[in-house]
Amino acid sequence: MATQPAHLVHGMGTAMEAPTWPAITADEAAAVIARFPAAGRLTGLHWHSPRPFSAATLAHTTQGAFLLKRHHYSVRTVEGLAEEHAFIAHLAGAGMSVPEVMATADGATAVASGAWSYELHRQAPGADLYRDSLSWTPFVSRAHAHAAGMALATLHEAARSFTAPPRRPQPLVASFTILPAADPIAAAEAYVAARPALAAFLESRPWPRELRRLFEALGQGLAPLLAEQTPLWTHNDWHPSNLLWASDGSVRTAFDFGLADRTCAVHDIATAIERTAVRWLELGQGTGDIGDPAAALALLAGYATTAPLGRADIEAIVRLLPLVHLEFALSEIEYFTAVVEDPASAALAWDDYLIGHAAWFQSAPGRDFLRAIETGAPPR
Repeated sequence: MATQPAHLVHGMGTAMEAPTWPAITADEAAAVIARFPAAGRLTGLHWHSPRPFSAATLAHTTQGAFLLKRHHYSVRTVEGLAEEHAFIAHLAGAGMSVPEVMATADGATAVASGAWSYELHRQAPGADLYRDSLSWTPFVSRAHAHAAGMALATLHEAARSFTAPPRRPQPLVASFTILPAADPIAAAEAYVAARPALAAFLESRPWPRELRRLFEALGQGLAPLLAEQTPLWTHNDWHPSNLLWASDGSVRTAFDFGLADRTCAVHDIATAIERTAVRWLELGQGTGDIGDPAAALALLAGYATTAPLGRADIEAIVRLLPLVHLEFALSEIEYFTAVVEDPASAALAWDDYLIGHAAWFQSAPGRDFLRAIETGAPPR
């Protein structure tokens, strides 16, 4: 079978880039799919994902359409994939619409070959309206934000009986060890010390002082608020392009659980707002007024139709928002230093995505954004 033409992928900004990971070829896909008996025989590849941290393709077979995803083993092992697959299976058993994860003849949901780990998902129902959008593209309407909030609450309700421990340390997972700590700087130092490439990158920076300044300005009282929250497995990457949509504008299917881990509901809600209601890709382009509090309030209103939020929950969300990206930004830096040796993207993750995002919430537009969520009314 012939290889597919080269394609571009999303980068850390708005420009499309050459992919870090080579596209999955038809021969490669056929060999992997053959290890999943229920998937049938490959008949063609019809799309390559523009997401940057792995390679994925939509494969058509004699048994339908499937998403084949390939990871470097240093990012996801078969065992690491099994952790998120167990969560997906639990959600499916609870009635949540999620992709069906295919299994090999011996029941494995991921397979290894050389330097790669593979997973195969049956194409899930729903329209992929944001398929080619950048990951942090806002919702196109308040109605979509409201529907996404409703679906997120449904996911959290389904997740409450999933009791697996947190995931093992690995790059590109939204873990939850720094923000809830009584001493978050000590927790951050432990996090960094356990990741040599991350530690080497930060060695020349006064990073503990920078984090201490952020926590003194934005994190006071956060740990006691989070101590009141029930631990919960969460999605941690809830944005429009990880959702499939029904014709009535509701969410039909949620997918891409690669960042899922044991955090808490307000952490997942804050992450969803941070990734969908602030136009981060416009940060530094001449205006600081990049927030959309009405979209955030629509998402919260949708969530509350299924799972009401108390004042303590709203306060925790408001206090989390400026810092909620911190741990994943550190995980991105680990990926860019330990896996792909891309110091420029690592610097962007620290300077813009970690420090810059938190600093925006200290600006006048950022403070207005938080105040709107706290009061439940967008500024006029």
